[in-house]
Amino acid sequence: MRRWKMTDRTARKGGEGFSLIEMVIAVAMILILGAIFTPSVSNAISMIKLRYSATGLSGLIQKARIEAARRNTFYSIEQTTLSGGVVAYFVDLNKNDTFTAGEPMVELGDQVNVSFGTGSGAPGEAAFAASLNFALNSTGVLPKFNARGLPCLLSGGTCPQALGQGFVYFLSRNSALGTSWASVVVTPSGRVQVWSYDGTNWIQI
Repeated sequence: MRRWKMTDRTARKGGEGFSLIEMVIAVAMILILGAIFTPSVSNAISMIKLRYSATGLSGLIQKARIEAARRNTFYSIEQTTLSGGVVAYFVDLNKNDTFTAGEPMVELGDQVNVSFGTGSGAPGEAAFAASLNFALNSTGVLPKFNARGLPCLLSGGTCPQALGQGFVYFLSRNSALGTSWASVVVTPSGRVQVWSYDGTNWIQI
């Protein structure tokens, strides 16, 4: 009877935990799954950061438009480099081409590149530009808005409307699976749109 009980306890004890082979197999599976899913997660995070940057830039452009109409003048978006090499954009309320504390500003996420106008290398760029159904300004500048909240081109001390013309900006960010793309569009009527490339098509978000 005692021998039977000892054997029973030994059997139960031996059934607890994992063997070395089981541990090796489990670790190997975790490493394989990690190698499969890590790039996908990295790409998803990259796309989220890019969309956040595009939305931030579009919001700043909209702010310039609102302020121009509210104050009955024209305002422009300008680019600046902050300490640490961070690229930022601001509404130039003082019209001195220099960022001044208090002016609306947005910092783009890390590793986000912005191309002014076409020629960015974005996928399907030509077809996307044609689908907008308006002429794109070819000067490659950041947008300006006049007192009516319409896109304009600076000429001397005035900013006449860019008749029938809009602006497009392509944003890109690299990840483990390639480059993610987004776009900010300013229509001739002053509307600001954000677009995202899903790998096949450009979709307005």
